[in-house]
Amino acid sequence: MSDPRVGPLLRELGDEYATRYGEEAQAELARHPDEEFTAPLGGVLLLLLEHGEPVAGGAFRRYDVTTAELKRIWTHSAHRRRGLARRVVEELEREAEARGYRRVHLTTGPRQPEARGLYLATGYTPLFDTEADPETIGLLSFEKHLPATARAART
Repeated sequence: MSDPRVGPLLRELGDEYATRYGEEAQAELARHPDEEFTAPLGGVLLLLLEHGEPVAGGAFRRYDVTTAELKRIWTHSAHRRRGLARRVVEELEREAEARGYRRVHLTTGPRQPEARGLYLATGYTPLFDTEADPETIGLLSFEKHLPATARAART
């Protein structure tokens, strides 16, 4: 997280959260220590670079022994509508599977319909009533069970 190339991700996510949920929402970025997104603690941070500049990224942390939790999925505001978020999610899933996780969990806020759409479109199961007003639910939780191919190849 201390790599300077992560700066745009953190700044834009903070601005996005503040715009949608108010200034106190920036605390979401500080809720989990940066160390949770490092390999020794079961996490990873991924950046997609174009000409050496970050255009999209995301991370996961250990949620429990068998589950990775996706966090901080981001696409630079100048590079949206190119499928980069989908690519980030797919790469994070591959990495989680390679590290032995069997399930992915994530949450998104009720005022992020594009994130909700992304997770539904990439095969995540909603753990909430999709017919209800998202504002009445709070955080929208999703899960996805990962295929066992990477785990089977290691054993």
